[in-house]
Amino acid sequence: MMDETEFWEIIDSTRAAAEGDPEDQADLLVERLVRLDPDAVLDFARHFEARFNRAYRWDLWGAAAVLLGGASDDAFDFFRCWLIGQGREVFEGAVHDPDSLAGLLDDFDEEIDGDGEDLGYAADEAYEQLTGVVAPDLGLPPQTAEPEGTPVNFEDDSALAERFPSLWERFGPG
Repeated sequence: MMDETEFWEIIDSTRAAAEGDPEDQADLLVERLVRLDPDAVLDFARHFEARFNRAYRWDLWGAAAVLLGGASDDAFDFFRCWLIGQGREVFEGAVHDPDSLAGLLDDFDEEIDGDGEDLGYAADEAYEQLTGVVAPDLGLPPQTAEPEGTPVNFEDDSALAERFPSLWERFGPG
């Protein structure tokens, strides 16, 4: 069984090698995962999916909206994948207090950062390369129908600025 430490080590080493580019990181992640056996790839996928679901929170969605200048459902999905790709410290910090991203992120380039769509598919791709078949259901409880916590109005700049003062100051419009 792959433990949490090993999961984060794989995330961290691929991010470092990709110099933070999420698309390159996804490619490196696939390369790294195909060196494991299929069961280990599924373990990795379960760790990823569990964190993806844990990050389904209104306050994180609001933080994503500040960083991205708005965030649709899909954009928030890809943001959560990207957030996992940033490693344990950034991920756990953001889930605990989304406004802390203002201090956790060295930089944020909207052209590159915040979209980890490919990271979300890396384990599936590696599993298919190894076995020739689509990855089975991971057996995890599905994501909740609604995000956790109190809804955030993404259209209301003053509400976003109040809820995420540090993020707004550092990454907000203007």
